[in-house]
Amino acid sequence: MAAKDDLGRAGENRAAEHLTRLGYRILDRNWRCELGELDIVAQRDTTLSFVEVKTRRTLDYGHPFEAIDERKRQRLWRLVHVWVREHPMASRGRALRLEAIGIVGADPAIGSLEHLRDLR
Repeated sequence: MAAKDDLGRAGENRAAEHLTRLGYRILDRNWRCELGELDIVAQRDTTLSFVEVKTRRTLDYGHPFEAIDERKRQRLWRLVHVWVREHPMASRGRALRLEAIGIVGADPAIGSLEHLRDLR
């Protein structure tokens, strides 16, 4: 389990760096509540983005985005609404958006990165 955790943490670090380079300001990482966890909460202009990060060493078990099905998106939206309730000043007047970053490669620091900016 530790190797999987290390891979996930490295992927989240790479995703946060990617977002920062694009002008996002990271507000929260690995935010947890009783419903689950949000990987990254970031702000860019007037939008709050809630970013799910999926990291895989290979595509043997499918593309990282395949793990974000409708059930997962619904759970993420529930988490978003809890985060917003707990952070009213940060979220006031901002658009809310789910995003995803998928990273594939043995080393997440140099693996292939894809960024979906709007998960509907």
